[in-house]
Amino acid sequence: MLRETHPRTFRILALFFALFVLFLYGPTLTITILSFQGPEGGLTFPMNGASLHWFAEVFRQQSIGDVHGGFRRSIALGLIVMLLTVAISLAAGLAFRSRFRGASLLFHIVVASLIMPSIVVSLGIAALFELLGIERTWWGSGLGAHLTWTLPFGLLIMFAVFNRFDRRLEEAARDLGASPAQTVRHVVIPVIAPSLVGVGLFGFTLSYDELARSSQVLGSLNTLPLELQAMQSNATTPVIYALGTLTTGVSFLVIGVSLATLLWMRRRRERRGSDAGKGMV
Repeated sequence: MLRETHPRTFRILALFFALFVLFLYGPTLTITILSFQGPEGGLTFPMNGASLHWFAEVFRQQSIGDVHGGFRRSIALGLIVMLLTVAISLAAGLAFRSRFRGASLLFHIVVASLIMPSIVVSLGIAALFELLGIERTWWGSGLGAHLTWTLPFGLLIMFAVFNRFDRRLEEAARDLGASPAQTVRHVVIPVIAPSLVGVGLFGFTLSYDELARSSQVLGSLNTLPLELQAMQSNATTPVIYALGTLTTGVSFLVIGVSLATLLWMRRRRERRGSDAGKGMV
């Protein structure tokens, strides 16, 4: 309809959108293309042949950086952050449904983490651990730093979810004799399960890619983003591009698994509703 009534406006908007997409995904596309350089290829265009040589190099021992260790730590930390973000965000969302003293102050303290510079948060956590005499580790101080980034997003999502939640479902469950715990387990969680998957996806991807909040708190063992940053100033081959392509692929894989999980949940819920309707008939 817009194209028929305003063809010039449509073309301008289409061009603007194309430029935006190119700006957004152009760097990733460039790195992906350069990662398929031939064995004699360099870090810039034009490409010198095409092969999977540099992907094989990723899995060999590198003279700089701990790629394999950083990858394992990033995956492990991302999974831990994902589980904690889902659990804490759900608990906080349920708690904020009831008015309690200090709720507004607590909310603003949590959200304030989003507007504070990430490097300042990282320095503050590192200084706190130094002051307490506790060794900085990726699973200790690193976990705390990443949660300061993921939990506000998880809480905001839960606020939006519960703002639209139909409380009549809970009232019906209570009328049927369900306890508060049973109501949450059998009514609330199944209804908001797709949103919990989204919170988990946010938690994993934000942690997996986090750089600034990791910079001062991980101690001697780095996650993959920090290893990549170190390799940028030392690597002279497209192996760093191949590594970037693989890490991007992991992110897309997690997104795909999350979308598949959401689709499976939707179909399962529709199947249950259909079976319940047939049972009533």
